[in-house]
Amino acid sequence: MDDEERVAAFMAGLSPRTLTQRFFTGCSRPDRRLVRALIAAGGRRDVLLAVDGDERVLGHAMGYLRDGAIEIAVMVADEWQGRGIGSRLVRTLLRRAAARGAHEVGMDVMGDNRRVLAMIKRHWPGARMRVESATVEITAPLGPL
Repeated sequence: MDDEERVAAFMAGLSPRTLTQRFFTGCSRPDRRLVRALIAAGGRRDVLLAVDGDERVLGHAMGYLRDGAIEIAVMVADEWQGRGIGSRLVRTLLRRAAARGAHEVGMDVMGDNRRVLAMIKRHWPGARMRVESATVEITAPLGPL
């Protein structure tokens, strides 16, 4: 299978809550255009997939590099959340971005996503957080990875 099929299957297996926390709106079935956008890499865009031994996608991370900062977004299969997959994807994205000159990371997180907000406070205690509607806009220096 190619990445498009694997990512579509991954997204189809995500709970409505996980999809909402990633896209900030309810998604039913993954649209092919959305899946293609999620796997498009190159130039300023970086994409990573976490897969198991059967090449089933367990997590997806993407970043967009601009003006010395990388904006990131991550999602992990429901049954694999809390096991470090998201953190590993983020660390890898940030290392790759730092190698390309990034010195800052940004992300938008749903205000009720306590697990991710707690992780950010642990790893980036100096992160700037700005509440905007139901989301928290976060900016932090990359620092040591």
